Amino acid sequence: MGQTIIDIKTRKRILSRGQPEPKHVPWWGEPNFGGWYTEAEIEAAVKAIRESMHWSVGFGPDPQTVTDFENTFARYCGAKYAIAITNCGMGLEMAMRCLELQPGDEVICPAINYKASQMAILGQGGKVVFCDIDPRTLNLDPEDVEKRITPRTRAICPVHQTGLAAPIDELLEIAERHPHAVHGPLKIIGDAARSCGATHNGHKLGEKGWCTAFSFHSQKLMTTLGEGGAVTTNDAALAQQIRDLCHYGGENGWGMNYRMNKVQAAVGLVQLSRLDEMNSMRRRAAHRRNELIAGVPEIILPYEPPGYEHMYYVYPVLVQPDWAGKKRDRIISIMQENHGIVCSITNRPTYQRWPYIAEKCGSPRLPVSEDVGQRLLCPMLHPLLTEEQEMYICASLLEAIDMVKKEA
Repeated sequence: MGQTIIDIKTRKRILSRGQPEPKHVPWWGEPNFGGWYTEAEIEAAVKAIRESMHWSVGFGPDPQTVTDFENTFARYCGAKYAIAITNCGMGLEMAMRCLELQPGDEVICPAINYKASQMAILGQGGKVVFCDIDPRTLNLDPEDVEKRITPRTRAICPVHQTGLAAPIDELLEIAERHPHAVHGPLKIIGDAARSCGATHNGHKLGEKGWCTAFSFHSQKLMTTLGEGGAVTTNDAALAQQIRDLCHYGGENGWGMNYRMNKVQAAVGLVQLSRLDEMNSMRRRAAHRRNELIAGVPEIILPYEPPGYEHMYYVYPVLVQPDWAGKKRDRIISIMQENHGIVCSITNRPTYQRWPYIAEKCGSPRLPVSEDVGQRLLCPMLHPLLTEEQEMYICASLLEAIDMVKKEA
């Protein structure tokens, strides 16, 4: 064991007291409530309900509260337009629909990912082209992306992993260098479900690219009553297309109802006003953990590139290459079985996790992604963890590493 602030004696003392409150409840790597509410969110929800109770008012059809949320969210991201929707996955699906993909058209996206972007591509008849990642950032590798571009490539779909922005500027340059013969520069469709508020080179996610989809699910950095999302764009025509798709196709096209409701928007306005504060607390919590477990040679702590602000949706730890697979898995099992800490693996390659994705998209050899999938573990992180809870999580990780060393 390397030199850490939590020495062996301290670790033993922490663990001997047992799991702090809440006891006998698994502490998930992705907590079920990523942001959190204050009385202001509750008051906003109640006010929106009370204002809607008369039969002449109700909750629609186009409540001003939703428009206010959209305009505020667009300004926050630095985008011209924002459309509030039911969830991030639907935002990705609508973006792919607006591409009007033809059979054989390709969209490049990472395999270290949740399956939402790949489902959206498949759902619109596109071909998923997997790309590899940078092992430090866990985001897609621009060099590998460029190698996978063909005359059929229509778009690149970066997933802003674990709270860290993908290299948007490099991707935009690649998109310009490799225009489609008919449709021009490749479209950049961002999946920022886990990274709302993250910055890159002074810009917030949602400002750049063709469009960016955000999630306000319960686990995410801000939430609108458990579900919700938004799409940002600077393209007026695209904004209108997505708005029409959310409103049963507008006057002349196909669509369904993918709209956010008035109470969600009211809560969202409060959450958005608090997002930077919540994210700052999350960053401080991650930096505190970095200090607590620094110097342990068996693990590699999260990486934050210069010019970027990582929001630490999860706290991604990599074990060293010679600890990949069984040793990593043993750490996870010890933390869960002995201490109630359930580390997530956010994420292993989707084609290894979901048979449907492997069947429809294939199982390419992505050496970096597959290696990371065997080395990644994410112990729970949340801004509201007490010092006792944080010390318990760190002590559990260090104890598990020590046990695995002794078993070897």
